[in-house]
Formats: sequence, C-alpha cells, structure tokens
Amino acid sequence: MHQRLFRTIVFLLLALPPAVCLAQTTGGGEEQSISQQTPPSFPDSPPPLPEAASTEQQDQQWLELSFEPDAYYSNVGMTVALTSAPIPHVGEQTEKEIYATLLSRAYAPRFLLLEASVNPLPCLGTYIRDRHETFYNDAEITGNFNWVKAVTAGFEEPYAASVFLGNVVNFDVPGNRDMSGKGYSGLLYSFGTYHIKDNILIRDDWDEFEWKVKGYRKTADRKLSWSFRVGAKYHENPYITDIVYLSFRRSRLDYKPDRASVFNNSGFEYTYDMDRKTLNAIRHYFTVDKKWPLAGGKSAFTVVLGVIWESFKKYTGPLSAGRETSDLQIILRPNIEF
Repeated sequence: MHQRLFRTIVFLLLALPPAVCLAQTTGGGEEQSISQQTPPSFPDSPPPLPEAASTEQQDQQWLELSFEPDAYYSNVGMTVALTSAPIPHVGEQTEKEIYATLLSRAYAPRFLLLEASVNPLPCLGTYIRDRHETFYNDAEITGNFNWVKAVTAGFEEPYAASVFLGNVVNFDVPGNRDMSGKGYSGLLYSFGTYHIKDNILIRDDWDEFEWKVKGYRKTADRKLSWSFRVGAKYHENPYITDIVYLSFRRSRLDYKPDRASVFNNSGFEYTYDMDRKTLNAIRHYFTVDKKWPLAGGKSAFTVVLGVIWESFKKYTGPLSAGRETSDLQIILRPNIEF
C-alpha cells in the first residue's frame, strides 16, 4: 500500500505544478480572445445579461458530467476546469487536424476529470465461472475455445476509478446538433482492487499510470473514435508481473458511406505489454471489428474478432499452476455501438 501512495504522490507532483502555474498566469486567456472576436453592440441591441446570469453561465462551463453506458465498458465522469477558460469548441476538423489539436494542447493540464468505470460482461464472466461452473465448463467447445471466455476476454479488471489531468476539447459547432464529440490528452492515473485471470477474480491492489490521447467525433454521416496510450501498470499481488505498454485503437462507424472502402464501418486495436524490468514481451492484444449500421442511422451491430497472446511469465507462483507455455486466447465480442 505504501508503494501505491508513493507512486500517486509522484504523479501529482509531476502533473499539478504546471496546472497551478497555468491557472495563475493564463486563467482567462481563452475567454479574452473569444470576447475580442464578439461583434460590437449597436444602439438597438439588447442590454447585457445581469451579473448573476453571467456567473451561472460560467458555472455551467467549468463543470460537466458525463455517462457512457456499454456492455463492456460503462463509466460516469465529472470534468472540472482548472482555469477560468471553458472547454473550447474547435468545430469540424480533419482526422489529422484532430490529432494535431490534441497534441498541441498537451503541454500543461487545464482540466481535471474524475471517473468511475465498470466492465459489465467481464464481471458476468467471473460470476458465471464462480456460481455456474457446470455451465461454464459446458461452454468449452475445444481445448482453446470456451465461448464464455471468448466473449468476456480482454479486460483484466472488473472496475476502476481514475483521475485524469490534461486538456479537453469539444469537436462540435454550437447550434449544430448533427455534430458532437470530445477529445482528451494528458496524464491518467487509475486504480482498483481486483484482477481477472481466466474469468476468476484475484485480489490485487493495482494502479496504472499512462499518457494518452483519446476521443470521438460524431456527425450525421460518421462516428470516428481513437485512443493512443503509453503507460505502466503495477500490481501489489507479487504473482502478477508489472508491465509497461503501448496501445493504439482507431474505429469508425459510417452511417452513410460516401464510397465503398474496406475502412468503412471497421476498426482495430493493438496493445503490446512488456515486463517492466526486462522489457520482454508479456502480452500481445490484437482485435479487428466490423460494424453494420441499424435502421435509424444512430447505432450499429458490431462484432470484434481477435487474439490475445500471453507469455507464461505473466504469472508466477501459485497463479502459474498448470501453465508451462504461453497461452493463446480467441476473442469474439458482439456488441451494439451508439
């Protein structure tokens, strides 16, 4: 536990000073630039809003709540501005411009995001194996394919709590309901109390530190989402190997494809885990997905196919019992994407 406290303090010492400095020196910079672009008032213009209304508007800008339900990853979050500037609206941009915008704002955190998440289907997989073992064993079609495990694989924790320090932008245009989206870039600290191995819950106080760029943009024709991460994960359980990792994910949902392309309604994710001490490969996680838009153009049926290669060195001691070679796990993940 003292190691977790030490790592958390280091994270805060690295992330908070730039935020405090930024709040003291550039607190209203963006608001000022926006106000400078406002057209001058004419004699017949309505009078300015009272001070109370203006204050209420600012309160709505620096605090924002969010909820994202999903069969595999559901979360609720609260975003708080660390400066007086609201979350900026950057409008419609190309994919290249989106990444450039997020990276250009990564130098100092302006927002704090608190999030709690749960992984419903992975949790269900642990429940089935623990309470309905016969059903779970009957789901094994071959020695390497258990359909319950295939549907729930890929998530190593049942739930988590996270603290994000970084920058947030809105990829929308005020007044345009056909365009929405949000992007994040910065430092993330996550922690939890359990680890999932082969659909079994294992007690483990883990914590994770990462730098990431993630987000999504949704228009009337398409939804694009992405995540690029580099980080490290530490386990208090001595039989689970600590790792450093790289991860890339990109996905697009085309409601109205403008042309035939293999990239329409598809996506991929790849994560490479390495032993923190030796940098030897511990885990390869690779998936591809295909989507079929449903009637109404606001959702799609999705099927994710992939594999997880896991080194026998990922677990040691009693957790390595029965595993003398590396393991290959198939992923088959149906879902509905909104």
